[in-house]
Amino acid sequence: MPRVVYVNGRYTNYHSAHVHVEDRGFQYSDGVYEVIAVRRGELVDLEPHLRRLERSMSEIRMGPTMSNEGLEIICRELIRRNKVSHGVAYLQITRGVSRRQHAFPPGGVKPTYVGLAWSISRKEQENKSEHGLSVVTCPDLRWARRDIKSVSLLPNVLAKQIAADQGGDEAWLVQPDGTVNEGSQSNAWIVEGNGTLVTPPPSPDILNGITRQRVISLAKDLGYSVVERHFSVEDAKKSREVFITSTGSEVTSVVKIDGVPIGNGMPGSIAHELRIAYRNVTERT
Repeated sequence: MPRVVYVNGRYTNYHSAHVHVEDRGFQYSDGVYEVIAVRRGELVDLEPHLRRLERSMSEIRMGPTMSNEGLEIICRELIRRNKVSHGVAYLQITRGVSRRQHAFPPGGVKPTYVGLAWSISRKEQENKSEHGLSVVTCPDLRWARRDIKSVSLLPNVLAKQIAADQGGDEAWLVQPDGTVNEGSQSNAWIVEGNGTLVTPPPSPDILNGITRQRVISLAKDLGYSVVERHFSVEDAKKSREVFITSTGSEVTSVVKIDGVPIGNGMPGSIAHELRIAYRNVTERT
């Protein structure tokens, strides 16, 4: 748990930090966020994360009032104060505090900036990688702009709980036609019998994950063919391998979907190779 957090220009104790009751992030989910990996005390892929944050703000018509350099300083200071070597930094920006009304508040309202940083157990990550994950599928009930990293995460939360109720580790969000969009907290991948990697293409249906983008590049460098197209749940169940990517999970095999074992029911070799390649790059950051 983080000990020091950032709220609107101040670093403060975790237990005494607060935002206003009429903050639009609290009342309307009117805000955006980013989660950035920290490895060996350094921020991983910071520039693309900040570019995506800037894009998310633009897409909800919220102009930045702080430079990317300022956001980087906040993240690094939080990492330092919380002594994070292996973990994440979190930034959240909302439209700010205003009398409760649906339309945007009049000009002059300052956005609310919140930052946190906390450690993640590398041992737990390795344990999940060694044993693989179980995925549960459920209908995708989210809004139509999933490419915006919005704090409107209630459907993701409900999907994740559905998975947890069934003993699963992650939920896959599925279209009415049976095609997979992504996970509640991750991007989805399959490996076809010939070794081709398939992942849904960037669109308003998915969040174009920064780890996803990095793994596409790494896979191509390793000589794998990567195809960005939709696949069905049934395609996934028949695949050679299945895995997910995200800031928190890095590259982690899926060994079961809705109770159906994938391949031999063990983590796949291609996902393992990509995980090692990802670690080799990010831990040199």
